[in-house]
Amino acid sequence: MLSAPSRSLLSLARADTARTYARLVSLCDDVGHRLAGSPGLEAAVEWAHAGLEADGQGSVASEPVAVPVWTRGRESLVVTAPRTQQLSMLGLGNSVGTGETPVEAEVIVATSFDELGPDVAGKVVLFDVPMGTTPPMIQHYGDNVGFRLHGASRAAAHGAVAVLVRSVTTRSLYTPHTGATFYDEDGPRIPAAAVTPEDAAWIHRLVDGGTPVRVRLEMGAQMHEEEGLSHNVLGEIRGAESPEEIVLIGAHLDSWDVGQGAHDDGAGVVEVMEALRLIRSLDSPPRRTIRAVLFTNEENGLRGGRAYADAHLQEVHVAAIESDLGGGWPISWGASGTEAQLAWLRQAAGPLGMPVSLGGGGADISPLKAGGVLQIGLRPDDTHYFDFHHTPADTVDKVDPAALAEATGALAVLAWELANAPAAPLPVAPAQAP
Repeated sequence: MLSAPSRSLLSLARADTARTYARLVSLCDDVGHRLAGSPGLEAAVEWAHAGLEADGQGSVASEPVAVPVWTRGRESLVVTAPRTQQLSMLGLGNSVGTGETPVEAEVIVATSFDELGPDVAGKVVLFDVPMGTTPPMIQHYGDNVGFRLHGASRAAAHGAVAVLVRSVTTRSLYTPHTGATFYDEDGPRIPAAAVTPEDAAWIHRLVDGGTPVRVRLEMGAQMHEEEGLSHNVLGEIRGAESPEEIVLIGAHLDSWDVGQGAHDDGAGVVEVMEALRLIRSLDSPPRRTIRAVLFTNEENGLRGGRAYADAHLQEVHVAAIESDLGGGWPISWGASGTEAQLAWLRQAAGPLGMPVSLGGGGADISPLKAGGVLQIGLRPDDTHYFDFHHTPADTVDKVDPAALAEATGALAVLAWELANAPAAPLPVAPAQAP
């Protein structure tokens, strides 16, 4: 059975649907997209800092973080043979550009890294691997995202001149999905872009049928030598009995430079801010400290998560909860920790009726794993999350206000219950390999 404060938190969250959604509208409409190193991200930092102060949170701070500065520039992809056709595309974050001369070459299709060999030299490699469509969708993400993250370096090692990646999405209405790519430090770097599932399948069919396909790719993308200054934004409710023990709730402020970052991760940001506001409205503070952290630069560097761990890992975090899977209806929690930590979590989470499954957490809280911190990820209904993920369509109208409020209530309740649960298993850093 839920405690009286937790019942109040759920009631307040459900009653404040309009207020919670209005906060997301403000972030999306007034600030907009928030790529690391851009004025939009620093406007979001100011927005979040002001919001936490207006809510009366304690220890509000914007902690500086150096972030990469990548700009997209003009970009274009055209099929030049067997006929001329303009394709919809988005360059991948961190990609190099094509320089003054566009890349034009024949396309070779691959469905795994094992298919790469000498025959891709001088070619544009298209990785065409459909994403699974059975819920939960997140279970399929790891099967596909590797082509986006590492495809450029893997293909470049065999002499490819550019990479195209089928967008990582469960379904498509001719929409490309961007996202980060990362290069091997000492390897060659070639341009990388995402194409729609429709065009990836079309090119694949042509090539399989024996029709050569050529494309011309032009990308003005640039990773700037000088890094930018951004910030993690923190606010907290200090614990009344064990303030040195911290329950962290977090999400990331940055987004890609397309759309509004409403599901990824504006919804998580608002859930965290509103959960902390609701908890502060209760008559009594929690036993332990509840700290909200809005991380910077999750999308193309994870600098915020690493910077927070560097600055705060010596503090006692009994749990870290992250919301970064969109604003859908809350279903369950995914968690990683010791048997004692997971048992403690299940005891606290049980009355809410959302099951805890093994394996979970989040990118921004992952650096805390080095300190043995219990990692928890909010898992909402993600049936349509990847429809909008990293696209111009990730706008505030795609978020259901009732689901956003329900997830806010769930996050507030779990944070409250963990902050008041007895006998928290203290973090134990994993043993180092010899």
